[in-house]
Amino acid sequence: MSGDNKVLPRVLVVLPESGPTKELVAFLGHGGFDVMWAREGQSGYETIDSEVPDGLIADLRDSRIDGLRLLQVARQRNPEVCAILVGGPAEIELGVEAMRQGAYDFQVQPLNLAKVRAVLDRGISHQRLVGEVTSLQRRLEERFRLGGIERRSSRWQRIYSQIEQVARSKASVLITGETGAGKGEVAKAIHQQSRRRESPFVEINCGALPEGIVESELFGHERGAFTGAAAARKGRFELADGGTLFLDEVGDLSLATQVKLLRAIQNGEFERVGGTQTRKVDVRIIAATNRNLAEMVEQGAYRADLFYRLQVVAIEVPPLRECPDDIPVLVDMFIHQFAHENGVQITGLTPEALDALMAYEWPGNVRELKNCIEGMVVMGPRQGLLKVGDIPGHLRRKPPEAVGLFFRPGMTLSGLERAAIEETLKAVNHDRRQAARLLGIGLSTLYRKEKEYGLRP
Repeated sequence: MSGDNKVLPRVLVVLPESGPTKELVAFLGHGGFDVMWAREGQSGYETIDSEVPDGLIADLRDSRIDGLRLLQVARQRNPEVCAILVGGPAEIELGVEAMRQGAYDFQVQPLNLAKVRAVLDRGISHQRLVGEVTSLQRRLEERFRLGGIERRSSRWQRIYSQIEQVARSKASVLITGETGAGKGEVAKAIHQQSRRRESPFVEINCGALPEGIVESELFGHERGAFTGAAAARKGRFELADGGTLFLDEVGDLSLATQVKLLRAIQNGEFERVGGTQTRKVDVRIIAATNRNLAEMVEQGAYRADLFYRLQVVAIEVPPLRECPDDIPVLVDMFIHQFAHENGVQITGLTPEALDALMAYEWPGNVRELKNCIEGMVVMGPRQGLLKVGDIPGHLRRKPPEAVGLFFRPGMTLSGLERAAIEETLKAVNHDRRQAARLLGIGLSTLYRKEKEYGLRP
């Protein structure tokens, strides 16, 4: 169990000083354990307060040692501690009670050192396995809920990988996707995973501000720069110095503002509105847009140099309708959030209600889904499950009517299958989950058949 870089398992021995105890301590020390020896109970408590032992060997009952109490204190510090309590033949019943309370073993004096070693090895190995499982669960939770984003679909798993990779760099990032799809959450996740996580994350919605004040919001202004500027004010670039500046809806900026933004991004330099002093900042830029900037560049509505400077790394956030596997996860998260906020005991959805939500297109994406669930929780029952009737009427979509297929003599079975899949997908507006349900096949089978027949774009 020893090794140059390995941390030795730590065992606390709480036994009175005696020849057998010294032999036990020496045996454990030579066996690869880091041994701490407390000769009476109070020293044992003090050691547990300052050190978290992996193993505990204690007298069950001595004039100055209460083994059951030591066991309880040790398990508070380490619930998986490998505890061996020691006593005489008359204390076997109490030893059995100790094992009920979490001890690994009860041994009668004189101790069998080989047996002690075997119990410690088994218990500490189990303890480390539990720790590895807990660590794995924590990493999985972080993986599936990165920066507040909780998704399961394969497309979002790819986005998680992109976030982790780009976060380590200083590169500018352009996040594209429909309104409400989660671009802002991706931007925050990048910042939280970066070396700048302890510095400010400042955001500005470029499309929500009138043209006349965008420049002031970005770069700040000096006193008297314009009517109403009674005092000097820092802009978002200065506020984000050392951290991250998130420019949301960056496609809505005017050409004049784009010129000044490009200079600030390239050189980290700018002047406040109404000022002459050149200021310098260190800011990492993350931008987002729901517009096609490449097309805008071709049309002359967006500067090509700014576009290329923003899009050093590009991350595309898919719409919710293309990630149906995420809907149950998001629904569950939002139900628990809003049930807690509103003090109700809503625990979930009926299967029929979930099917109805899965069948909807969600043009407003995650934002629309979140608002929908909040309304359902607020207006629904005080406890239990939400039902189809709790879903707003305009969101309930009737199942598609049967579609007649075109048959001709001599069509192969594969041709019929291809036609059935193609027409069903058209009928449900390419809702693959609903199409798979209507066709009576699994979702993975549908994906495979689409690829086989060349039906996927």
